[in-house]
Amino acid sequence: MGPLAGKIAIVTGAGRGIGKAVSLLLAHSGAAVVLASRSTAQLEATRDEIQREGAQALVVPTDLTRSEEIETLVRRTVEQYGSIDYLINNACWGKHSAVVKAKVEDWDRTFQVNLRAPMLLSRLVLPSMIERRSGAIVNIASISGRAGEANAAAYSASKAGLLAFGESLYEEVREYGIKVAAILPGFVDTPLIPATAKLDRGKMIRPEDIAQTVLFILTSAPNSCPVEITVRPQRSPYK
Repeated sequence: MGPLAGKIAIVTGAGRGIGKAVSLLLAHSGAAVVLASRSTAQLEATRDEIQREGAQALVVPTDLTRSEEIETLVRRTVEQYGSIDYLINNACWGKHSAVVKAKVEDWDRTFQVNLRAPMLLSRLVLPSMIERRSGAIVNIASISGRAGEANAAAYSASKAGLLAFGESLYEEVREYGIKVAAILPGFVDTPLIPATAKLDRGKMIRPEDIAQTVLFILTSAPNSCPVEITVRPQRSPYK
């Protein structure tokens, strides 16, 4: 029996990187995990790892740019497990480009995945959390949301928006006992960091480190909420 025994969690971007690490740790801690992303094959691989440990997982392939698929994700979770205790908004997308060279369709997708989807998901899961007066929403943001990054203006802006959304949401639901928290990682060794980046991956944050931070938030005392946690590499990964 882990500290999350009996809890139900939705994790977006659960097929790889941070999302996969979070899903594995939450399952190891006793939660049933609903795995969402566009890649069915990656989700099934994550599910298989979870089930080998004897834990529960449900695969729901989801395109987070489509409102109807977001609604299906929540509906299938409730149909399978009856409730939702935790929402981990981890999925993100972005393409590096100078503003003057950027494609508007890339900006649109960045905001759809990084900001609009977490807002829609939060809106859908909150009514039952409010009714039960418990639950948690954890947004995986970025230090780029606090200090803009060159050639990543849309990504930085989307993460800044996610932070502002979470801050506002916390003020709306804190009296119901619902935690709303943001994690702001620095460089994490995930596929989002291109192979061409002049960075030492051995000095980057591990996805498992962010997973441990998520677990810390979910298991924090009910009379407190770690609303924002910044996690940076101990040693600079710049070569």
